[in-house]
Amino acid sequence: MVSPLGEGYDVAFDYGDRTGYEPISDVDRKEFHEQGFLLLRNVLTEDHRAALEAAVDRVYAEEKAKGNTTKDGTLHLLGFLERDELFGDLLTHPIAFPYMWGLAGWNIYSHHNHLDVTPPALEPEKPYWGWHQDGYRQNSDPETMDPNLPRPMFSLKVAYVLSDLSETGRGATKVIPGSHLWNSLPRPADTTVHNPDPEGTVEITAKPGDAFIFDRRQWHSRSTNLSTITRKMLFVGYTYRWIRPLDELHIDKDGEWWNNRTPVQRQLCGEGTHTANYWGINWDGYIDDEIPLRKELKERGLLNRNIPWLR
Repeated sequence: MVSPLGEGYDVAFDYGDRTGYEPISDVDRKEFHEQGFLLLRNVLTEDHRAALEAAVDRVYAEEKAKGNTTKDGTLHLLGFLERDELFGDLLTHPIAFPYMWGLAGWNIYSHHNHLDVTPPALEPEKPYWGWHQDGYRQNSDPETMDPNLPRPMFSLKVAYVLSDLSETGRGATKVIPGSHLWNSLPRPADTTVHNPDPEGTVEITAKPGDAFIFDRRQWHSRSTNLSTITRKMLFVGYTYRWIRPLDELHIDKDGEWWNNRTPVQRQLCGEGTHTANYWGINWDGYIDDEIPLRKELKERGLLNRNIPWLR
């Protein structure tokens, strides 16, 4: 595996004394639960962002050479984590990771992650209706007949912004704040013509190095890149270990990338000791305190019986 920083590199980016195990604030938790997303400023240091962008550029060139980009050069690459050392370390990013375990708990892993490169559109925007919730059958199988009872969250994502999306029209994600509590969204009768975005739509404008977190139920949509800037993003999703993976990873368990992963990162890549372990327990039916993330949080005094997913 080649790194953008050179073979065998060992770089520690400066995040001060942040460890990834600082509890999130009650204010952030409240805003996430009310709005369904959080925009976090300056999550990546500039040297870290630049290194990640170089890694993305390398992967993009490899995929383009294989013919895996669209006609306009767009790449939506699933399961990208093992493609670079830097990507694996994003699993426990010192600023973003507390939101993952703080909002979803300790029995989690990354079931879905994707690398997106969106060059400027080659032609004017065509009519489309891209509004959706993530989760596929998670939006149908556990459905309630009560339209006022929202479905479970099940998963959330953190999106790292590598390019300048500080202005609209650059292909940024659009969301409707608060819509994670809606089980449906009215769809236009005719989607072959241009339709206005739903009322309340916000385009997430962000600077390089920012990140945003969103509940998978949040109604969101892609947007067309009408600018001269290529959009570059990394999305890392987290869900419960008792839910099957969406993306297929191709991790070499004898290779350097896996050898360099911490026990918590290995859990987040899907490792477990046995089937019951994915449910958070041992075969005796009691909680397994050796599950790496639970063990780490317990040793740091961060478990909290008042928060169900941190019990």
